[in-house]
Amino acid sequence: MLGTTGGVPCEHATFKKIEAGARALGFEHCALGLRAAQPFSGSRAIVLNHYAAPWWVRYISEGSLHTDSTVLHGRRTHTPLNWNDKVSGSARQLWDEAQRCGLRVGWTQSSLEVIGVADMLTLSRSREVRSAVELASQEIKLRWLVNVSHLTLSGIFVSRLREQIPLTAREIEVLRWSADGKTSGQISEILAVSENTVNFHVKNAVAKLQTANKTAAVARAAKLGFLN
Repeated sequence: MLGTTGGVPCEHATFKKIEAGARALGFEHCALGLRAAQPFSGSRAIVLNHYAAPWWVRYISEGSLHTDSTVLHGRRTHTPLNWNDKVSGSARQLWDEAQRCGLRVGWTQSSLEVIGVADMLTLSRSREVRSAVELASQEIKLRWLVNVSHLTLSGIFVSRLREQIPLTAREIEVLRWSADGKTSGQISEILAVSENTVNFHVKNAVAKLQTANKTAAVARAAKLGFLN
């Protein structure tokens, strides 16, 4: 069962389950970052980890997300990266500090976007480099952990995003009919309201979803699960 707060899944309790899975696979450290694919208002990212505080503060304060070779890899491809000192790239100082903090070898994989959210899971440890035998025996389990982490936490994240966008029931209804290809005139007949009223709801939905037009608003609302 996922951790919950008042019946709603809690990302921190859920992350504890992911940590346990990482430890079972022989990793001491675990980190997961999620981000929204669109520029919604409010918080657009969640980063969960149990790294040592000094390391994490240094990592964020110096903008290492932009130079970390494992992160850059995850942004380019969803292919898993089994990393060690060969993937340090140009950020040698960053990598040396990471190793001193026990982040010596690890495994990173990003996930395809689902309902408008992308993420990357990183597992690491301080001890020996992973052998080919260990990697072969664990790869399926590692991929499974990535997928479960993504589906579970992206659902929580999207729920938070939906809470920040106060679409009314009527706005959602109009967007649903728009998604089915109905024009404003047709929607006005279906809902027994004026076409101006339909366009008013469309305009409000476009503004709340921070999109340029009705088509983009429908797409974004669908990604966030409003039209389910």
